[in-house]
Amino acid sequence: MPSYTVTVATGSQWFAGTDDYVYLTLQGTAGCSERHLLDKPFYNDFERGAVDSYDVTVEEDLGEIQLIRIEKRKYWYQDDWYLKYITVKTPVGDYLEFPCYRWITDEKEIVLRDG
Repeated sequence: MPSYTVTVATGSQWFAGTDDYVYLTLQGTAGCSERHLLDKPFYNDFERGAVDSYDVTVEEDLGEIQLIRIEKRKYWYQDDWYLKYITVKTPVGDYLEFPCYRWITDEKEIVLRDG
């Protein structure tokens, strides 16, 4: 089963981090992944200025990654998040960067394309 390494960079502004749930979906030319919760056990994910990496395993090869979907869902109370960028390392070793550089507020889904 192919595995992608997803790296998420949170901004360094005051209150840029979040405790909300963050989900990722990869969309490629050959298919779409399931929605994955980005979470490490016993670790405080998405803190201000942090760069966190996650392994995302999919059932089948997705082909060339075209876009990613990020969903932020409330954990305890509404918590804004400043997402700088996401990089994806493909199973063949290619790196793709998906710039964002904006605040993600409320519970919503955003779509990022390769920069």
